[in-house]
Amino acid sequence: MTLSIEPQSKLSLAAFLNLPETEPASEYIDGSVYQKPMPQGKHSLIQTEFASTINQQGKPRKLALALTELRCTFGGRSLVPDIAVFEWSRIPVDENGEIANRFESHPDWVIEILSPEQSPNRVINKIIFSIQHQTKLGWFIDPQDRSIMVFQPNQLPEVKYDSDMLPILNVLSDWQVRVADIFSFLGSSLLGMLNQ
Repeated sequence: MTLSIEPQSKLSLAAFLNLPETEPASEYIDGSVYQKPMPQGKHSLIQTEFASTINQQGKPRKLALALTELRCTFGGRSLVPDIAVFEWSRIPVDENGEIANRFESHPDWVIEILSPEQSPNRVINKIIFSIQHQTKLGWFIDPQDRSIMVFQPNQLPEVKYDSDMLPILNVLSDWQVRVADIFSFLGSSLLGMLNQ
């Protein structure tokens, strides 16, 4: 269940950013605050494993970086995608040349994984908003029916299944990913390890 904190009057973005962080994270959308649900097993495993896989492809060659549960503030909203991927040249750095704490820009690729108690339309709205604010690629992963809805600028969304190939960021173009690859993180090899 997604909780909504409904203020008497609309909260400003600046006021929201001064609130203490919540666990799980809260997001600011159109003057209202919505708390994300606590990730469950399938959601958490896909999020952890796929972010790690993206980083194995992108970090060694300084192409892209995937970060989980990162607050991204842009376009008047403050969102916390399940996975936010930034092309290497767009990773903000601080005065010490280290990764910045605040990301005040859109991710290049936003990945959301549906949890059972989430509203699909609210999650899809976050992806559409990101695409409208210069995000290049959005994925909506639904573990229940093993599908991935793909969002790209100036295109209708597409739903992909099984052996369908998935579009990825251009900087990672030599890497190929199928829908089945994403859901393989939940598969029998893990179960075999757990039953030993």
